[in-house]
Amino acid sequence: MDEQLKSMQVMIAGRSYPLKVKEQDMDSIRQVVEDINDKIKDFQLTYINKDKQDCLAMALLTYAVDLHKVKLSDTNTTPQQISRKVEHLENLIENILK
Repeated sequence: MDEQLKSMQVMIAGRSYPLKVKEQDMDSIRQVVEDINDKIKDFQLTYINKDKQDCLAMALLTYAVDLHKVKLSDTNTTPQQISRKVEHLENLIENILK
């Protein structure tokens, strides 16, 4: 059975993005958005002379490095499981950028 997608708006770095997501993903997306905005704010406070785009890029790099570390350290996870996790993250990011 196909799941119905729900509409939601998220605000990242002061910009609003409309999303269509599964209802069970909404809370996770809200938490990820909050974490991203917190990370961007941290970079803005640390690097006052950098613009918001630079801080957004640095936040993305931080999450990419963390994901890479998890992939390397998770020896019980099969490559297929990692691939599914990465695909899920990519889908969340795609939904945010739509």
